[in-house]
Amino acid sequence: MTTTPDLRPWIQTLIFCATEPITVEQLDACLTEALGISDLTAEQILDGIDAVDAQLAEKGMAFRVRAVAGGYQLLTEPTYQSAVEALIKQKSRRRLSTSMLETLAIIAYKQPITKLAIEQIRGVSCDYAVQKLLEKELIELRGKAETVGRPVLYGTTPRFLHGFGLNDLRDLPQLRDVAADEDAPPVLPTEDATAALPMP
Repeated sequence: MTTTPDLRPWIQTLIFCATEPITVEQLDACLTEALGISDLTAEQILDGIDAVDAQLAEKGMAFRVRAVAGGYQLLTEPTYQSAVEALIKQKSRRRLSTSMLETLAIIAYKQPITKLAIEQIRGVSCDYAVQKLLEKELIELRGKAETVGRPVLYGTTPRFLHGFGLNDLRDLPQLRDVAADEDAPPVLPTEDATAALPMP
């Protein structure tokens, strides 16, 4: 009977090296190829992820393993937020404009949504904002609406979840907590986060 090796250093290495949140399925595929183990279970991998996170906490490391956009990623602890914010300010060239942020927030909460519906909420044209958000891969086409003219529907992408540190859309702040007027553009978790969005 083959003994399963300690998966912690292997999982930690894969999460550290991944440029995007890495899923359990991807971890399984990599571990199977690297270690020649074909019978790993999702439970074993999840236990390994928890063990890595516990090990980091025990050592007082500045990083922890967190679930993000359907996968897992090393993220800094909130304690060091001020240092991260200082770095973000130095990279402000990546910041989304106000119009882009408002448009992205509306899409995030109302998706799938047409451009006309976005403009009705904002009260201004959103052609430029939508185009830039598509270029940055923060939104994507979600088919066409079953209405006259069959307008295009828009929705957010995994890159959006990753950039804002969300595991899924249910992690967005509740609308009742961020906007008294249901037609007011909702607010995303933090505008500063947009400065660090991974851009293509």
